[in-house]
Amino acid sequence: MRPVIVGIAGGSGSGKSTVARRVTEMLGDVSTAFIEMDAYYRNMSRLSAEQLRQVNWDHPDAFDLELFVSHLEALAAGSPVDVPAYDFATHRRCPHTQRVQASDVLVVEGILLFVDRRVRELCDLKLFVDADPDVRLVRRIRRDIHARARPLEEILEQYLSTVRPMHLKFVEPSKRHADLVLLHGAHNEAAIQMIVAEIHRRLATRAS
Repeated sequence: MRPVIVGIAGGSGSGKSTVARRVTEMLGDVSTAFIEMDAYYRNMSRLSAEQLRQVNWDHPDAFDLELFVSHLEALAAGSPVDVPAYDFATHRRCPHTQRVQASDVLVVEGILLFVDRRVRELCDLKLFVDADPDVRLVRRIRRDIHARARPLEEILEQYLSTVRPMHLKFVEPSKRHADLVLLHGAHNEAAIQMIVAEIHRRLATRAS
């Protein structure tokens, strides 16, 4: 049986990962796989430190979309995939991968998830997590300082030069492709329950 593929998009710091984890938790015993689009940044190991600082990480071209789409297609067909691992501190792809097995539900999240038509067509349920720009910026600062060891000045420079412009050019317009726009992210308990109920409904329909 083809899995129910749930796509979760939204701006950086909007709470996509939290929503994905909450949905997965509420699905209970349903087998679930989770993939982050961020794992599919192109391998930039050949670039120098100076060249890496010039890369626009918020543009679709920064992602290996061919590999990403091929992995989604494989999982949709019931085959396992080896998802790449990315080191955000060094901006390089790690030598190891993570095996992801096919499951009843596949949850996929990423800021540019709905920009590519092929990805949109693979998603059975498309969710867009909306959050105030100030809230997203604060969350991004906290994450990049604590989890990615980046200095505040570099974070703010990247936000103004690429993150915000690319959000306005690509991420925000992709909202129109969503089946549901979530305000307040994982704190919107009513919306989360609706999403889980819809996933269960689709699973029951496919099993019948």
